[in-house]
Amino acid sequence: LLGLTPTDYDVATDATPDRVRALFRRSCEVGAHFGVVLVRVLPAEIDPNDLPAGAGEPDADARAGIVVEVATFRSDGPYSDRRRPDAVTFSTPEDDAHRRDFTINALFLDPLAPPEAPGVRGRVIDYVGGRADLAKKIVRAVGDPEARLAEDHLRALRAVRFAARLGFDIEPATGEAIRRHARDLVGVSRERIGDEVRRMLSHPARARAAALLASLDLDAPTLGITLSDAGLRTLMELGAAPALPNELAAIWRAGFGSEGAPIERPPFPAALAAMLSHELAGGASRGGSSGTLRASLVLSNDEHAALRDTLDALARLRTDWPALEVAARKRLAARPAFVEALRILRADDPDRARAIAEEVETLAADGVGLAPPPLVTGDHLVDRGHRPGPAFKGVLDATYDAQLEGAIKSPKEGILFAGRLLGGASGA
Repeated sequence: LLGLTPTDYDVATDATPDRVRALFRRSCEVGAHFGVVLVRVLPAEIDPNDLPAGAGEPDADARAGIVVEVATFRSDGPYSDRRRPDAVTFSTPEDDAHRRDFTINALFLDPLAPPEAPGVRGRVIDYVGGRADLAKKIVRAVGDPEARLAEDHLRALRAVRFAARLGFDIEPATGEAIRRHARDLVGVSRERIGDEVRRMLSHPARARAAALLASLDLDAPTLGITLSDAGLRTLMELGAAPALPNELAAIWRAGFGSEGAPIERPPFPAALAAMLSHELAGGASRGGSSGTLRASLVLSNDEHAALRDTLDALARLRTDWPALEVAARKRLAARPAFVEALRILRADDPDRARAIAEEVETLAADGVGLAPPPLVTGDHLVDRGHRPGPAFKGVLDATYDAQLEGAIKSPKEGILFAGRLLGGASGA
């Protein structure tokens, strides 16, 4: 109905799980208690005429077959764990529609019926007013929004994701219910919250998603930080560039300090420095209330390392850059995190970012470059009779710094330089 191409289809049916398994031998139950069966369809069983026009050659996954989730129409019992119903009753399509979260998510398509709208293969069946809300660009809870949220508080984040991705508004009563229950997100697993945030940040509308989180008081329960108006403007200015984990640095940058003082433009405030120190240290243990993105979103080690690198580079650009020597500036500019840190700084403080970018261009064109291959390695020093030891790394770093600054221009000069640092005689 929106002219978009679905990534997959789920099937809803009055067939019970036993009947589905009898009809499709390549099937397995993933939630018989909830009436859900996965059915695998092999490529040979797919009619080419059923494939979308212009689909092209199937990818590896398609050649291996398609897995379809088949669920029996049902009504749900109470959600005591705020995630899954305690029990289900197989029921009617109308009952099934009324148990779903939002009206635009409660539409059925009968693909075998004659088409009733351009581009729609079949008849759309609507028991909850979803088509009207789709036309009005509204995300509205099915029935009582308080009841829908009480069943699963993660639905608050799903509402934000749908509204941001589709450019829709959240219906006022649904939005108020989300705001009233924002703190109830603490009862949802951090892994599920992290998955929702990843899906938000993987879309170009991530800045609007962040703004919705803030307006609905979901930012602190979700991210562990409160987003400032100035920070959200900075996030908007970043545009639709890459998402996780670098966009997390911008999300973090949009926060408030631990004392509640907003992050302001230069000078770099003490509150932000304290937050940075806490985040770089990793905060409290996994799952704890540390106020860090790592704990709030259960970041992987690689994701957290990338976030820390970007935040560290951003802090150094804001505080240390003017005092850095040439070698230190080159080392910073050569780090993978530098580009993302500069992008965030450009949105936050364009004059400073422009000056740094110009200085980096000058450094890159000085005949040495930002990250040339080292003229001297540990093998060179061993070949000259030096025994590896704790001093090696410091000497090699100092030698490379001298190379970056143009003080040494050949391996011979570098070996002599390193030899003097190691004690002289054998290095010559």
